[in-house]
Amino acid sequence: MRFILSPLLAVTVLATATLLAQDTAALNEAIRQHRMGTLIIEAKPGTKVQVEQLRHEFWFGCALANQAFDGTMDPADAARYKAAFLQKFNSAVTENALKWLDMERERGEVNYATVDAILAWCDRSGLPLRGHNIYWGSEHWVQPWLKALDDTALRAALQARGEDIARRYKGRFAEYDFNNEMIHGDYYADRLGAGITREMADWVLAQDSDAKLWVNDYDILTGRRLADYVAHIGQLKAAGIPIAGIGVQGHLHGDSFDPAALQNALDELGKLGLPIRVTEFSFPGQRSKFHNRGDIAITPEEEEAKARAIVDYYRICFAHPSVSGILMWGFWEGANWIPQSSLYRRDWSPTPAAIAYHNLVYKEWWTRAELKMEKPGRAEVPAFYGTYRITAGKKAETIILRRTDGTTTINLR
Repeated sequence: MRFILSPLLAVTVLATATLLAQDTAALNEAIRQHRMGTLIIEAKPGTKVQVEQLRHEFWFGCALANQAFDGTMDPADAARYKAAFLQKFNSAVTENALKWLDMERERGEVNYATVDAILAWCDRSGLPLRGHNIYWGSEHWVQPWLKALDDTALRAALQARGEDIARRYKGRFAEYDFNNEMIHGDYYADRLGAGITREMADWVLAQDSDAKLWVNDYDILTGRRLADYVAHIGQLKAAGIPIAGIGVQGHLHGDSFDPAALQNALDELGKLGLPIRVTEFSFPGQRSKFHNRGDIAITPEEEEAKARAIVDYYRICFAHPSVSGILMWGFWEGANWIPQSSLYRRDWSPTPAAIAYHNLVYKEWWTRAELKMEKPGRAEVPAFYGTYRITAGKKAETIILRRTDGTTTINLR
C-alpha cells in the first residue's frame, strides 16, 4: 500500500522568532490530534484507489465586500474577485451589507439588494455565510434617526429590525453576529436597560428558532479585554440569552503579534465550552503603521514577514481544539480596509502571503492519497476533516469525514 499524503509534520523553516521549532512541532502534533480522523475504505483487492480532499470542515474564510455585489466594482475586477475568493476560501461573512447602518441609513428605506446578491452567490457556490451583524450597539454606529426616537419607538424599531432579518433570511445564514462589540459600548442597553438584550434575542428567535447567535468583539486575542469578555459572556448566559458561539476579531495587533497572548486567550475562551471563530483577521493589523495609511507602501521585507506571521497565526488557531474557523477581513488591495494586509495586490498579482497561505491550507493541511488495495480489501487513511472524493476503479463517491465522528467508512467493492 502506497500513500501520497501532505507531510503534516515535515520540518518547517521559519525565519521569524514568533515560534520556536519545538513550538511548531507541538502545534503540528495538536493539529494531527484535533484536525485529522480516519477514512476507512473498502474495495476489492487489487483495485487502485484515489483519495482527493475537496474542502476542509474548518472554516478558512473571508469577508465579502459590498462592491463586488452592488455593481460599484469594475466588472472585470468583480469577476476576478469572485473567482479568487472561491480558490482561496471555503466560507464567508458579510463585511458591511447586513449592518443596520448600511441597510437602513434613513428610516424606512431598507436596502436588501446587496445582502440578497451575496446570499444568492454563496448559495450557488456552496459557501456557508455568517451574517455580520443584526445589531451593533456601539453609539458611533447607531444611525442618527434611531437616536432621535423616544424609548418606546426605539424599542419598537429594535423589534422590527430583529424580526425582519430573521423572518426574511430564515435558514439562509449559517450564523449571526448578534449584537456587535457589546463590551465596548451598548447604546441600546444604556437607553432601555440591560433586559433589552434578552428581548432582542427573543425577537430574532421567535421568527427563526434555528438562528445561531454569536457574540463578537475585539482586543480579546491580545489579552487586553479577555477577562471582560469572559465575564460578559457569563452574564449573557446567566440572563438566558442563547449564545451559540464566540467571535473574536483578529485586527488589534500591530506589525507583529504575541503568540503567547493568542494561545492564552484561546485557552481561556475554550473553557466556556463554546465554538470559537476568529471572525475578522487582518495582518498587519489595526495597531500597525499601515492602518488608515493607504499611502504607505509595504516593503518586500515586510511582505515576507507578513507571510511568516500569517502562517504562525493560522497554525496556532488551527491547532486549538475550540477554534472552528478563521475569516480574513479582506484579501485584495482593491477592496480591503487595510490594503497592505491583502493576499493580492491591486493588479491581482499574489503577495508572498498568498503563496504561504495557499501552501499551508491546500498543501500542508490537505489530504491526497493513492493506494492499491491489498487483502482483505480494507485500508485506513489518516485525513483532515472535510469532504472527499474517493475513486476505486470505475466507482467514485463523495463523502464527509466529520470531527464529531472521527472516522467514516466507504464501501466501493
